[in-house]
Amino acid sequence: MSSALDLSGEHLAALAVIAGARIALCVAARRRPGAWIGPAAVALGVWLVASEAQWIGGLVASGRWSPAIGLPLHLCDAAALLAAAAVWTRRRGLVELLYFWAAAGTVQALLTPAVPGAFPSPAYFQYYAGHGGIVVAAAFLVLGLRLTPGPGAAPRALLLTAAYTAVVGVADVLTSGDYLFLRMPPPGVHTLFDPLGPWPWYLVASAGLAVVLFAVLALPFRPAPAAPPPARTGGPRPPAGPRRSWPG
Repeated sequence: MSSALDLSGEHLAALAVIAGARIALCVAARRRPGAWIGPAAVALGVWLVASEAQWIGGLVASGRWSPAIGLPLHLCDAAALLAAAAVWTRRRGLVELLYFWAAAGTVQALLTPAVPGAFPSPAYFQYYAGHGGIVVAAAFLVLGLRLTPGPGAAPRALLLTAAYTAVVGVADVLTSGDYLFLRMPPPGVHTLFDPLGPWPWYLVASAGLAVVLFAVLALPFRPAPAAPPPARTGGPRPPAGPRRSWPG
């Protein structure tokens, strides 16, 4: 893609399908919960894993696989596997991290896509199936099943993201790869990295932006403030009489 914000018909059509699936699944989970939830969650997880397997299998089949490009270490690749684990287990810690990665990262990848192939190539379908599946899974769990982030979820997610980034940085050194774009932004496309400056300043700016986004994304799930105690009315209360014991 040649521009950061893609307004082509093939891109907007993919976004419309993803939005429709997200809305339909969330509405169904809220209004018609039942035995179908389990099989739907299993199917969604299989869809996500299959999408990753298709991408890696395509690299292997074409002879282009190498440790530098073929490991599922980019944020959205890891998020796809995280989403599968989250929908299968519904563990709150996995759901929380998925929510922040999907809303702060994968949504950006959908709005400013770096699709490796045009419609109707397999790469086009794999890109939107994988990235769209992540967003749908996060919405299904958080909005549909109401597995909302708990108190302190944003700091926990930030710490886990920082730890994951450190691990991927080591992988970049060992494989000469550019996972998480820690060495340079994705070449040949315009992304939200562009206004953040050159390396390494875009990494610093991205870290600050992540702090802000995670904090904002946590706002809808803040616990409601405790209601103040009701004000006393009338005159002073009479002194309490002697306590009575229950008959033996």
